[in-house]
Amino acid sequence: MMAAGAALALALWLLMPPVEVGGAGPPPIQDGEFTFLLPAGRKQCFYQSAPANASLETEYQVIGGAGLDVDFTLESPQGVLLVSESRKADGVHTVEPTEAGDYKLCFDNSFSTISEKLVFFELIFDSLQDDEEVEGWAEAVEPEEMLDVKMEDIKESIETMRTRLERSIQMLTLLRAFEARDRNLQEGNLERVNFWSAVNVAVLLLVAVLQVCTLKRFFQDKRPVPT
Repeated sequence: MMAAGAALALALWLLMPPVEVGGAGPPPIQDGEFTFLLPAGRKQCFYQSAPANASLETEYQVIGGAGLDVDFTLESPQGVLLVSESRKADGVHTVEPTEAGDYKLCFDNSFSTISEKLVFFELIFDSLQDDEEVEGWAEAVEPEEMLDVKMEDIKESIETMRTRLERSIQMLTLLRAFEARDRNLQEGNLERVNFWSAVNVAVLLLVAVLQVCTLKRFFQDKRPVPT
């Protein structure tokens, strides 16, 4: 019995995840995007943590639903209302510098009693600690006597390339959102055109049948047959 208990304890110990020992720190906050369905007459809020003294950019678009509009609010971790918009299809807002804490983003569709909305939003962070990381990398690999090009020029080129790549990714994401909204509009228009075309065809067929029946009545001989 003791051997079996020891074997079981050893197996449980091997299955347990390793415990991190001090110095790990909080995970870095990354950019994110999200698409969700907002029902009619409902309000939905999201909370996003942000570090202090950084830049937070919020972009949203209504890509589906009647009217393509929604109410939007953004509150700071202290509960201060930073942005309040009513019946907008899209918007871009930047908070700089940010406070440490959870920012509250709310999308409100309570003014609509029938139509649900498909909403896309993206959060973009620009932390100020990237410069410190670049400085640490430069100090680690800086043999000034062996380089003909200044490290400052290399750092500036790398930073410019990184910024342009991030902006390209953001623009591609926004273009995908625009494409999704246009596709939803086209599909809705196609459904309406097909429906009313079918109604018109049905009405034309009904009128044609009625006209034929009416003409047949006009040419029918109703006089009594002589005996």
